[in-house]
Amino acid sequence: MNNFPDKYVITIGRQMGSGGRHLGRLLADRLGIPYYDRELLVQAAKDAGLSPEFFEHNDERRPSFLSGLFSFTMGVNPIGYYDSTSGVGDDMLYRAQCDFMHKIAAQGPCVIVGRSADYVLRDVDNIINVFVHASDDDCIARIRQRQPELSIEQARTIRERTNKLRANFYNFYTDKRWGDASSYDLCLNSSTLSLEDITEVIIEYMRHRFVAPTTGTI
Repeated sequence: MNNFPDKYVITIGRQMGSGGRHLGRLLADRLGIPYYDRELLVQAAKDAGLSPEFFEHNDERRPSFLSGLFSFTMGVNPIGYYDSTSGVGDDMLYRAQCDFMHKIAAQGPCVIVGRSADYVLRDVDNIINVFVHASDDDCIARIRQRQPELSIEQARTIRERTNKLRANFYNFYTDKRWGDASSYDLCLNSSTLSLEDITEVIIEYMRHRFVAPTTGTI
């Protein structure tokens, strides 16, 4: 219907509470294509023969001491050691996610949220990289909508901590900076546009980028 390519990928980086996951699902539903977020971790864990729970525990975290996991870094190349017979560390976990992202990108159109997907798939054709941000107040309000038992200060702490984890993960595994506009095709503010409107903005951008313009008068 949209005459988009047979294969394309939309990646979404997002601040905590900006609505990035919801946006990803809206886009995937609107375009009729698969959506991957935490599901990506679960599938990557299965593909690597690992426990999905272990993958989720290391969700978008830079290598560190975590539940028996010891990481030692030299330069930008992490070397991980996991206290188990499988000998699995942070680096192998990250590589498993990268392999899976390439696998699903080769299968057809999809939306991937987080996991430094824009960098991992940087050599893939027809990739659109989006970053979603919002004001502190709006992000805190969204967090509290999901978890109404949280106080404003508790929600603020969660936002700040999660953003720091995501930034550290992204900056550690890539040669770019998390949230820097130069890393993305579109940076959008969900405080000034609804997620539904942002969905339409991204799709309109896709039309201009992927579909040849029709001839007309100026």
